[in-house]
Amino acid sequence: MPNPTRFPVGVTNVEKTSTTGMYGLPDPTSWHTYMDDFDYYAAGDWTVTEVGTATQALTDADGGVLLVTNSAADDDSSFNQKVGESFLMEAGKPAVFKCRFKVSDATQSDLVIGLQITDTTPLDATDGIYFIKADGSATLTAVCRKNATTGSTSLTAATMVSDTYIVAGWYYDGKSEVKVFINDTQVGTLDGSSTYLPDAELTVSFGVQNGEAVAKTMSVDYILTAKYR
Repeated sequence: MPNPTRFPVGVTNVEKTSTTGMYGLPDPTSWHTYMDDFDYYAAGDWTVTEVGTATQALTDADGGVLLVTNSAADDDSSFNQKVGESFLMEAGKPAVFKCRFKVSDATQSDLVIGLQITDTTPLDATDGIYFIKADGSATLTAVCRKNATTGSTSLTAATMVSDTYIVAGWYYDGKSEVKVFINDTQVGTLDGSSTYLPDAELTVSFGVQNGEAVAKTMSVDYILTAKYR
């Protein structure tokens, strides 16, 4: 267990003359932050798009996990998108996204997770920065996409393994790069210039689609996203 570093007189990330200058911790208002550990799930917080009859429910697991379960026809699916698009990528304002998840079948399923516009077809959303996997392949791809027809860039991020958790994330530097991470190790960099950076408000999005006539599941342990104000 690591030994904590102690700052008995506090730490700060703002000028001492500001409102929170004497606050004993970094100013939490400097970043707009969304964190969901899935200890709770309120259906009304989410726009859910389904084919077939799916369920989205908390499951017994350490740390809190949301289990998405599809019905058993080919291409049955379930996609969750947080109500309210509240993250806009902007030059000069860094942003970060990190999640931990798994799918029951790494090959015979489609999945998506990240920030996207609200869209009834999240596997082909027109704007976002997200991870996606196609049916018939275990390859997880990172995508930075603006207006679909304007510009989309991607890179191979990882190879998924069935029923095995993976930590995926990205960091937009507020300039021109989106650094991509798998299991907290950088695996590549996407072009985050104005050509590809989405210019619409985005929301947390995730979901899974069957690649065959067998029910598939997606387990989401946590999602964190934040942007400098």
